[in-house]
Amino acid sequence: MSDVLMRWNEAPVAEAENEILACCGSRAWARGMATRRPLTDELALLKASDETWRNLNQADWTEAFRSHPRIGESRAEGPSHARSAAWSATEQREVAAADEAVKTALADANREYERRFGRNFIVCATGKPAAEILEIVRRRMQHDPRAELYEAAEQQREITQLRLKKWLAG
Repeated sequence: MSDVLMRWNEAPVAEAENEILACCGSRAWARGMATRRPLTDELALLKASDETWRNLNQADWTEAFRSHPRIGESRAEGPSHARSAAWSATEQREVAAADEAVKTALADANREYERRFGRNFIVCATGKPAAEILEIVRRRMQHDPRAELYEAAEQQREITQLRLKKWLAG
């Protein structure tokens, strides 16, 4: 068992919730994860995360979405853990390096997405260049609201999985 997981398993509930919140941004998810302790290894942690995430409601998902900055920006709309903000910057590294025309197009697409769906665009941006993310947001604009909610939730699940691995690595 990793030192991080061992320490987290032994932490008081409120402390455990606050620590893992950086990985997802939903208080209900963090609370659910803390109640599933002890978790013995990375596989158990990732499985518990998926099960907890899939049992949340739309409001809980939306809370997690708000903890992310818009693609191409550095500040989240909702409350964000400092570690989460640092991870977002790393995850969006390729967007930050894009040329101004692509950044402007992404900003416009973000606004259009928010008008259509009433929330910020969520994508697992790790390793994706800005032009690819722009294509993804444009494609997803064609979804109906329900399908897009589930796509955003799946993207958040993927982000959470990556962040849990980073968290375990210290």
